[in-house]
Amino acid sequence: MFATTPRRSRTRARRLFLIAVLIVAAVAVVLVARQATAPPSSPPAATPPGAAPSPTPTAPVDEATTLATRPMLTLPPEAALPHQLTTATAGPSITVPQAAPIANRVISDNFPVTAEGALGWLTVFNESALRGGDPATYVRAYGESALPHAPSPQGSGPLALLTAFRDEAGIRPGELKPGLTVTYEVSQGLIKGTADGGRFAVVCTLGQLSFDYQGQSTRMGIGDCQALRWTGTAWRIAPGARAAYAASAWPGSAESVAAGYRPLNREGAR
Repeated sequence: MFATTPRRSRTRARRLFLIAVLIVAAVAVVLVARQATAPPSSPPAATPPGAAPSPTPTAPVDEATTLATRPMLTLPPEAALPHQLTTATAGPSITVPQAAPIANRVISDNFPVTAEGALGWLTVFNESALRGGDPATYVRAYGESALPHAPSPQGSGPLALLTAFRDEAGIRPGELKPGLTVTYEVSQGLIKGTADGGRFAVVCTLGQLSFDYQGQSTRMGIGDCQALRWTGTAWRIAPGARAAYAASAWPGSAESVAAGYRPLNREGAR
């Protein structure tokens, strides 16, 4: 067994750094693609000579759709990489409840019908779905947590990120990679708003996604926003329009504050 040379270690570290930049760039590409693929408005029909132009028909847009699709702050990819923190804040901390786990479920349902409850649910969802860095785990968690006619998981930023990482590292979905550890720890969040008497909420998490592989590690700040619907007993990913993609920033940085993220306080499990 040959000892790893300093040059080989530096090469591996540089490769992991490039993977990190690639992943952050992939998130930025998702944002751009979301805007670029919006359906263009149809051109107005020609008006016959001498006829008065008819008003252009418009489809009504409900309050929930308007809230979900309102764009979030767009940040450059490098904002997600580790850098200097700030003492400024976007507001006071948000206290979110925690819930005791439920057997045979990836995500617990014991969250209250409040915006903070929705944010607590999304916090646990993302930490669980991203743990291990396997797209198959994320898809399973999403499928368990989405209502009929909810947006497809294939359009989500976190899934695009995990897929890009696995593709670059040459690891197939579902394949175990000895020595690879992936974790996502949420430390900030925001409540974008609520509709339908509080039974619809758009909330966002911001956390540190860490990839550790055989002694080498890379980290980045990843945000995720989801539109959630209260079913009467639990929060679920809502049918209808996909929530606008979240800003990704290093937690606690000036960019995270500009995006509106606030620190989270977690209550003890009930």
